[in-house]
Amino acid sequence: MAERRVDLLHHGDREVGAGLLDFAVNVYAGPRPGWLDDALRAGLEGASAYPDPTVAEAAIAHRHGRLPAEVLATAGAAEAFTLLSRWRRWRRPVVVHPQFTEPHAALAAAGQNVAEVLLEPPFTFEPDAVPGDADLVMLGNPTNPTGVLHPSEVIEQLLRPGRVVVVDEAFMDAVPGEPHSLADRAGEGLVVLRSLTKQWGIPGIRAGYLLGDPGMVSELRRLQTPWSVSSPASAAMLACMTPAALAEGARRARELQDWRAYVERGLTELAIEHVPSSAPFVLARVGGGVHAALRDAGIAVRRADTFPGLDASWVRIAARPPELAERLLESIATCCGATQ
Repeated sequence: MAERRVDLLHHGDREVGAGLLDFAVNVYAGPRPGWLDDALRAGLEGASAYPDPTVAEAAIAHRHGRLPAEVLATAGAAEAFTLLSRWRRWRRPVVVHPQFTEPHAALAAAGQNVAEVLLEPPFTFEPDAVPGDADLVMLGNPTNPTGVLHPSEVIEQLLRPGRVVVVDEAFMDAVPGEPHSLADRAGEGLVVLRSLTKQWGIPGIRAGYLLGDPGMVSELRRLQTPWSVSSPASAAMLACMTPAALAEGARRARELQDWRAYVERGLTELAIEHVPSSAPFVLARVGGGVHAALRDAGIAVRRADTFPGLDASWVRIAARPPELAERLLESIATCCGATQ
């Protein structure tokens, strides 16, 4: 097992604080739709009974053209990572880095011996990089924090008998049209994870789901803590699968794309190295000391040195409206000039 020199449990929410302009947390910067708040209140009113996500799972299945038996509602994607880590004694689990660190942390907590595949800039992925004997492969698409969207046909090349491939699509709903999503593809050994918390601004409501073959989903369901998915979370999942919700989600995806593009143009004008992104964030190489300097200037960005394969010269910047992004870019220009 690779020696750990980073805090795999460090997440963007630990970067924010009173008086700081938040570019660290990847949650949509806008109010929730009224229909979602109504659904959350209705879910709270149902809290006198034990929660049952069955109806929500049926709606998720319909949205993706899957069978209800292929859907497992989870308390966010984090619960799914824990379930998958505890499901089997994996012979050689592989995590493709840099990516969201929770799957690696969950595997390590379950006593699994994790192997890393470290990608170099521009962080594109080749299936041959994964050892042939890997029986579990975890990667994000689009990947957090790089923003790289891997072609679905490339990911599908990882599939083979005796191997489980887990694709974390937590930010796929922020990509207009969701190209290269594998959520609608049924197949043995393929697992797709989704999260509703980012796009819909409900990180306090742990709402996500797992898509996979019925046999695997049944086994994972037996491992799941009883009633782990709350009534408000189930209500949110159900509400977010309606045609109106999908239309609003598509609008938000286009808006986030515009917000991110504004940041990318500004970074280009400042000659700041960054990774072309398909996600609602940008990974930028601003240089050592700039993360702290921005914080001193009242702006929180996500430090990237807790992602395996990255160092303190990188930061992740969440997409925000242009009027806020302009303040960030002005501060980067000042801070980078001061640290050069």
